[in-house]
Amino acid sequence: MDIPLLPADAFGDRFSLDELPLARAPAGYAVQMLDTDKLLDRLTGAFLPVRSEQLDGLFDSFDTAYAAAQAWVEKHCQHPDDHRLAIVPASFDHVLNRHVLIYGVLCGQP
Repeated sequence: MDIPLLPADAFGDRFSLDELPLARAPAGYAVQMLDTDKLLDRLTGAFLPVRSEQLDGLFDSFDTAYAAAQAWVEKHCQHPDDHRLAIVPASFDHVLNRHVLIYGVLCGQP
């Protein structure tokens, strides 16, 4: 499929984890499917729930999260503007052994 390049803000505005005023410290960047608790798994390229033990959903940088999101859009979206993805800060709870959506489930529509 021949997908045009997505704009720099296709998955939300670029941000630095160090500059966000968050109540919970983020562990990395994640690609969230809007309206769900699913994150893009780095190993399989599939979206898995945050409670999935197989999920490896934390990216080290905004750029690597963006590249993974763009690759998913290229593979799965006939119309790139309809992707419903956002790059978000996320954490990992070692007690519960699961990823944490710091902002919770983001909605696709306000």
